[in-house]
Amino acid sequence: MTTSTTRTVTSTASIAPAEPDLVGAMFASRSLPVHYARGLVGLVLLVAGLALAAVSAWWLLLVVVTVVLWRGCMSCWTLGLMATRARTCRVRGGSGPGAREPARTAGSARAHA
Repeated sequence: MTTSTTRTVTSTASIAPAEPDLVGAMFASRSLPVHYARGLVGLVLLVAGLALAAVSAWWLLLVVVTVVLWRGCMSCWTLGLMATRARTCRVRGGSGPGAREPARTAGSARAHA
């Protein structure tokens, strides 16, 4: 006599995890005021560093601090600003200056006319 056994594999996680936001993780800040403050302090340090370039070599330290605050170059800071805005709008449920209105369908356009 031979008996066969069948194994049933069930998955407890039916929903696939969302992809991690790598840009947001690398460049974004907790909030827009924090991101703007990082950008402003970095800009002030960069201007001060360039003004001190003729006086001493300490200006290099100010430029390094600027790069750390901006998490790279000015383009990296701008990319982080966009990621922070997207994250902020997503947390608020899409209501904000950057949120878009839902597209109207042909049927809903006639109903509002």
